[in-house]
Amino acid sequence: MKLYDYELSGNCYKVRLFLSILGLNFDTKPVDFYPGREHKSKALLSLNPLGQLPIFEDSDAIFCGSDVILSYIAENYDKSGFWYPKKQRLSIDNWMRVADEITATASAARLHDTFFYDLDIDTARAGAHRLFRILDEHLWFSEKRGDDWLVETPFPTIADISCFPYVALSEEGGISRMDFPAIRRWCDRVKRIDGFITMPGIFPTSKAA
Repeated sequence: MKLYDYELSGNCYKVRLFLSILGLNFDTKPVDFYPGREHKSKALLSLNPLGQLPIFEDSDAIFCGSDVILSYIAENYDKSGFWYPKKQRLSIDNWMRVADEITATASAARLHDTFFYDLDIDTARAGAHRLFRILDEHLWFSEKRGDDWLVETPFPTIADISCFPYVALSEEGGISRMDFPAIRRWCDRVKRIDGFITMPGIFPTSKAA
C-alpha cells in the first residue's frame, strides 16, 4: 500500500490515522502540495485527474479521495467489522457527506489563513459555524442517550475519522470551538482511540476516561 501524502493535509491525515488505528503498514510518497503544487503535476494528474490528494495505491488499484479510501480500507482490512458496519452504512455515508461540507468551509478558512488562498473567508467561516452547531447538537443529544460517536454504535466508525481532522484544525482558520463543548468532548474521545496519531496542529490528549 502506498499513500501520496502531504503532511499538513487533513484529508491525507484521515488516511494515515485510520491505517495507524488498524495497525497496517504502508509506504508514503510525500507530495509538495504547497508551495510546489506538485499535486497538479502531469504525473499526479495521471493518477487523479482532479488534481487532489490523497491518492492511495493498493496492488494495481488506485483510489482517490479520502472518503473513498477510508471505505475501501474498512471493507478490505478491518477484521473487526466495526468501522464500516453494513447496518449503519447509510448513516455513516451521510456523515461523510457532512465531512465534505466541513472541508469546503473549515478547511477553506484554514487554506485562506495558513496557505494564503484567495477565497471568501467570511462565507467559509459562517458555513463552518453552521455545521459545527449541527454537529455539536447531534453529539450532545447522542451523549444524553449514552452514545459517544456520530453513528449509533458502541464504537467509532469511519464517519468519526472523516469528520475529525478539519474540526480539530479549525482554529487555524480562525474558527473557535469554545462554543461547542460536545464537539470538544468528542475530539478528546477520538484522540483516545488506540492507534491514534497526531499531525501538525492536532495534539494528543490525556488517556484518562
